[in-house]
Amino acid sequence: MIADRVCFVHDLLVKRLRFVSILGSPTPAVGSPATPAMLNGSRSLKRSLGLLLLVLALPASAADRAEEVRATEVAFAKAFADRDAKKSFLYLADDAQFLGRRNTMHGKQEVIAGWSEFFKPSVAPFRWQPERVVTNAAGDLGFSSGPVFDEAGVQIGTFTSTWVRQPDGSWKILFDGGSACPTTKQSAQ
Repeated sequence: MIADRVCFVHDLLVKRLRFVSILGSPTPAVGSPATPAMLNGSRSLKRSLGLLLLVLALPASAADRAEEVRATEVAFAKAFADRDAKKSFLYLADDAQFLGRRNTMHGKQEVIAGWSEFFKPSVAPFRWQPERVVTNAAGDLGFSSGPVFDEAGVQIGTFTSTWVRQPDGSWKILFDGGSACPTTKQSAQ
C-alpha cells in the first residue's frame, strides 16, 4: 500500500541522513557560502526526495487493487442487504450487462428495472459474499466470485462480477452473472 511505500522511503532517507552526518558533513554558519561538499549532500537529499516522489507515483499493486474490489463488492452486497436501492445502483457502470437466468439486461437502466423487483420485500431475497477476487496487472479490471445464499442461509448459487476502475478511483460493475447450485446445497452457517 502507499503507506508501506512511504515508510520504506522514509526509512531510506533517515539512514541516508545518518550516513551523511557520520561522515561529518560541515554545517554552514548562518550567512556563510555553501561548499561543494555541502552541495553534494544537498544533491543526495534531492535524489532521495525524487525517489520518494517516484515511489508514491507508482501504481498500487494488484493485491491492493484486489482489496479495493473486494471492499467494493462487500459494500455493494451490504447496500442490497440494507435495502438501499439508490446506493446499490451507484455501483453499476452505464454499460453494465447482467446475465439473468432467462435473459440479459443491457445497460444500467435495464439492470435497475430488472433488479428493482428485488428491493420490494423488506428482507433481501438473497445475499452474497466474495470469496475470490483478482485484478489484472494494470489494476483497472477486477473479477469477484463467491456464494449466493437464500434467506435461510442455504447456498443457492455462485455469482461472478467483472469490475472496471473509474478515473476517480472507484469501481463499477461491468458484467455480472451467476450459476445455480447443484441439488446438494450447503448452508452458510
